[in-house]
Amino acid sequence: MAIEFGWWNRDPEEGKYQVRAVIHGGNIEWTRHQGHHTPWQPHTPSDDDRARLVSEAERRLPRRLITQKQFDEIKRLAENTGPGALSGRRSSRPGPTSEF
Repeated sequence: MAIEFGWWNRDPEEGKYQVRAVIHGGNIEWTRHQGHHTPWQPHTPSDDDRARLVSEAERRLPRRLITQKQFDEIKRLAENTGPGALSGRRSSRPGPTSEF
């Protein structure tokens, strides 16, 4: 089961944009989008984004929306640098083939 976190960031150069972090299978998928009708794009998280992810997870822990084990995994994954194993959505299945 995937756990999804989201928040808004404000940057003087890029303006206001929404950040989404989805944790699934030991990976974090970081995406962002700006405006209602724009596609989600891969996002390289900053240290502030990683701290915000842990903060949001801490808020869910007392309400039992996530388990202690899930929180520990999120905290471990947030300590890693770089965009994570997944940055943006990718297809895991190959397309249809026509080899007859």
